[in-house]
Amino acid sequence: MDQLKRQEAFGEAHGKLILVGEHVVVYNKPAIAIPIPLKIRACIRDNPGEISVSSSIYSGKLTDMPEPLTGISDCIKGTFERCNKALEGIHIDVTSELPQGRGLGSSAASATAVVRAIYKYFQKDLTKEELYSLVGLAETYAHGKPSGIDMVAVAGDDAILFQKPEKVSMLPAAKPFHMVVADTGLAGDTKKAVEHVKKLIEQSPHTIELIMDQIEDIVMGAKKAILEGDSELLGSLLLKNHEKLKQLEVSDPLLDHLVEAVISSGALGAKLTGAGMGGCMIALTKDRSKAELISEKLIKEGAKVAWYYSTDSNRID
Repeated sequence: MDQLKRQEAFGEAHGKLILVGEHVVVYNKPAIAIPIPLKIRACIRDNPGEISVSSSIYSGKLTDMPEPLTGISDCIKGTFERCNKALEGIHIDVTSELPQGRGLGSSAASATAVVRAIYKYFQKDLTKEELYSLVGLAETYAHGKPSGIDMVAVAGDDAILFQKPEKVSMLPAAKPFHMVVADTGLAGDTKKAVEHVKKLIEQSPHTIELIMDQIEDIVMGAKKAILEGDSELLGSLLLKNHEKLKQLEVSDPLLDHLVEAVISSGALGAKLTGAGMGGCMIALTKDRSKAELISEKLIKEGAKVAWYYSTDSNRID
């Protein structure tokens, strides 16, 4: 009977957007993240012999996973060890709506979905502490020295104010916000971007610390805007944050162009999201119809894909 129960198990997680506070969150300052309803799902089925994996980027044995996937491999092995199970007997199928390397939390969401599925397969309860510890194995490999915000953001359904070490506050918005997300088509490099900011701090500590203090002020202003449902204030703070990220040299010409294009088209605010140096940008609009127009504008201006959604909905267009 137990074998019949364990023939199949599922786990999933959504992506995330860093609304404000990229990079400074690595240095113990606050940042705000919100869910994006693009999901990664993991399905586990009985399969005799070695563990095998299938996904859009790799299909084969767990033991043969390529070096770039070491993080998720370590996560799977660590999860089996935590469950006191031998590394055998299952196939893991991962499907994703999230583009990789775009700052949308794909590595954390993949690990979260897989850990949840494995625990369900073995009919074990999963605590937040266990989840974060196991997902951290994947995140450390993917990002070098992760802040931890991604794995917290993809595991929950609310906007969060995050500050190391794992200080998390939920931010219930007074009203929904209309977001647009555009993928430049260029993969970002979190490790490279984080290392670049670290070098800037070493070269000009007082200048960079001032910029980071200013970003912290932006984050706290954004917290107020969310709690009060003030779209105009939040939009202006997004744009200010983007200007500060440009000063940290983590933006690029296409991200800047897309931000400028949507501001000139009536967006309330816009900025890059995530580590930068490629990846995605976000825009805030006054309503759904404007979000649709901004999405179309972004495609015309060079974005590869654009989505829009309301923060009170699980639907994305």
